[in-house]
Amino acid sequence: MGLLRAASAAVSGVLGDLWKDFHTVPDGLKPTAALFSAVRRGTNAGRGSNLSGSEDVISNGSVIVVPEGYALLLMQDGAITGLAAEPGAYTWDSSAQDSASIFAGQGIVSSLITTSWERFKFGGRPQSQQRAFFVSVKELPNNRFATPTEIYWDDSYIGAQVGALARGSYTLSITDPILFVRNFVPAKYLQPGQIFDFTDLGNDASTQLFNEVLSSLAPAFSRYSNDPVMGNRMTRIQQDSAGFALSLAAEVERVYQWRSERGLAVTNTAIIALEYDEASKELLRTVQRADALSGGRGNANLQASVAAGMQAAGSAEGAAGILGLGIAGGSIGLDRLQQPAAPAAAPVAETAAAPAAAPAGADAVPADPTAELTRYKSMLDAGLIDQADYDAVKRRVLGI
Repeated sequence: MGLLRAASAAVSGVLGDLWKDFHTVPDGLKPTAALFSAVRRGTNAGRGSNLSGSEDVISNGSVIVVPEGYALLLMQDGAITGLAAEPGAYTWDSSAQDSASIFAGQGIVSSLITTSWERFKFGGRPQSQQRAFFVSVKELPNNRFATPTEIYWDDSYIGAQVGALARGSYTLSITDPILFVRNFVPAKYLQPGQIFDFTDLGNDASTQLFNEVLSSLAPAFSRYSNDPVMGNRMTRIQQDSAGFALSLAAEVERVYQWRSERGLAVTNTAIIALEYDEASKELLRTVQRADALSGGRGNANLQASVAAGMQAAGSAEGAAGILGLGIAGGSIGLDRLQQPAAPAAAPVAETAAAPAAAPAGADAVPADPTAELTRYKSMLDAGLIDQADYDAVKRRVLGI
């Protein structure tokens, strides 16, 4: 009892002589339609039946045509009695011994659907009449989001909290039609003529999903911008829609179990705009200026400046002058250039102790944070200081 496969993939016209009546998807569907009842298309040479019943009701001998991108669900009294996730034509037969209740397909979705079928399959004997529904297994586009106020997250690259208004869209996929219908779709959509559409403003279930996506945005931004694989750069989010979609899908699943409990998943995202607040913009500008002057050009400037400074200090005060240069310049790492000193005499001890007051000034915020960060970034790139030294200076300069 159940479905008999009449033909796989494209349905040939020669099957027309075998059809009692047949059902398929309605015309004029929006690309965002996720669930809807099957419609009766016609009969074969007047030999059809079930002409006065509901459009979505099938009976023995009815053929259901499943197009690419859709799954067929058969239901009786709210219970799922059959499923076909492969395109083709199927005949419903309530008594044939070789018929089946599920055709799950050969893709990655098949194991998920089979598992759900075993959990929720109809326990009794299906009657002669069944209701037929189609579930879209395509990407469902045009699900838009916009944060009403700034969302905030911690950014490890900048070392501070950043905030922004975000606007964009995402696509959804129904990964398990059985879970989707059983655990999420309201009963009113399991009626003839009803269409479940995620973009329908009157769809309360869709509104709930929208709110869950909004609440997941801040942790998703944090997950993405702090992932070392992504380079710890929040500025790459708009250029990496696939990477951010993974972060958003992971966060939605972690909190709301979309895939495991509802058979849903975020597939892709498109970030149309990220409008950072003023504090975040200033932090970004400071770090970007420092990065722009780093690298080979910054190293050359640093080496020339250090060489000139050491030459001037050495001609004036010898080794003690070089040591004083490193401390007075606020450097945390230049003292590593000092050569081992000869046994200390009294004048040398006095000279070395003299600059001790300089570090107090090093804690003050410099007049030009950009220039200060640029100088220390160049020292980091030249290997004169390590990352911990640079991070300490960055926190001092940015006041964080």
